[in-house]
Amino acid sequence: MATRRMTFRLYPNKQIEQSLRYHRKLHKDLYNAAINNRFTQYQKFNHSVSYFEQQNCLPAFKEVWTEYKKINSQALQATLKRVDYAFERWFKGLGKRPKYKSIRHYSGWTYPAKSGYSVESDGENGYLNLSKIGRVQMRGKAKYWGTPTTCTIVFRKNKWYASITVDVLEQVLKPNILPTGAIGIDLGCNSALSITDGENHQQIEAPNFLRNAEQLIKKASKNKRRKQAPNRKKKIKASRRWKKAQAEVSKITRKVANQRQNWVHQVTAEIVSSNSLVATEKLEVKNMTSKAKKGKRKKQKAGLNKSILDVGFGMLRSTIKYKVEQIGGVFVEVPTKKVKPSQTCPRCGHQHKKTLDIRVHNCTVCRYTQDRDIAAAEVMLYWAKGNLTELGTSFVDAESPSSTANTRKKAGSMRQLGAKKRQKSKSTGLVSETQTEGVVGLGSS
Repeated sequence: MATRRMTFRLYPNKQIEQSLRYHRKLHKDLYNAAINNRFTQYQKFNHSVSYFEQQNCLPAFKEVWTEYKKINSQALQATLKRVDYAFERWFKGLGKRPKYKSIRHYSGWTYPAKSGYSVESDGENGYLNLSKIGRVQMRGKAKYWGTPTTCTIVFRKNKWYASITVDVLEQVLKPNILPTGAIGIDLGCNSALSITDGENHQQIEAPNFLRNAEQLIKKASKNKRRKQAPNRKKKIKASRRWKKAQAEVSKITRKVANQRQNWVHQVTAEIVSSNSLVATEKLEVKNMTSKAKKGKRKKQKAGLNKSILDVGFGMLRSTIKYKVEQIGGVFVEVPTKKVKPSQTCPRCGHQHKKTLDIRVHNCTVCRYTQDRDIAAAEVMLYWAKGNLTELGTSFVDAESPSSTANTRKKAGSMRQLGAKKRQKSKSTGLVSETQTEGVVGLGSS
């Protein structure tokens, strides 16, 4: 069995929407109360409260706060589990200190088991029955459908959604006949995807959804700046006109995001329909879109960052990966620093440095001429297949050109690098490393 998550849009009437908002508020209050309980007990009694302690206190909690008797008990336990998960991330250094949440920043709640809700659907539209709330119409179409296991109610951008997890048979996910195609893909800003199978080439132009809507966003943002904005320090509330203008900006940006997501799913579905091996370069989008240093062509770098984010490199890569692996195919990430696809000739393997303004690959050794992005896609495909011609530099050794490569990863400055090398020369074996981990404890009641 495989697990898949499907999202449906909910269309509640006024009475049910009022009930949904009330349940959301109660779950938010419980979340904040659980956080306060953990911090208070640790500060006053030096006792760390566990999830099970808070869960066992729920019956007594309901006797005092009788309104919580209307809420499904397992949904309340799931809210306490969110608190426990937030503290676990904090202890491991993966997240910040848990904070109290306002209703604006509390999205919804979860039914972790099959109790508290039921689904009347075969995967396309239908109805969702929620305990103590009512029957809600939902719209949407799931690619795969199975047995519902969990349901999360989400409030986002003034709309209600149901995110339902279903168990699907693995035989349903995989096609009867696996596609035999193999392609290399190079991601770019002008041509969003340059695709090749070694003989046939295709380039898909960037849709530029953000660029096309940029003037509308600027106009709406300018209109918003003329209204009274909120200021928490000065205790100034936002005017109704500011909220209305903010809603207009959000509407445009949300449309751009939906257009990009729809385009990504269409493109990736077409790729996966005929290919079971996809090779693309390993990209660090966060590093690629970092801000330019002082005096280093800030305007040009900002424009490049906007183009990269408009195409959605990260979304394209992750969507292709999970769709290929879902059908049982192979997704290969080519190490960019090692192979250097844009600098390497796919025919002879000769590496020649090219600046970004050179858009045509013209090999000085074998005279092979091709579009730069298509040539890079060919290099990645051949490398994934294992038949990329090596010339001059061995690609296996290209990643560690010096004896200090491994040391440099762990030592930041030159002073630290020198200290590491001296430590290596004195030691007879491996360099010992010590790590100090801070242990943070939370009190419990």
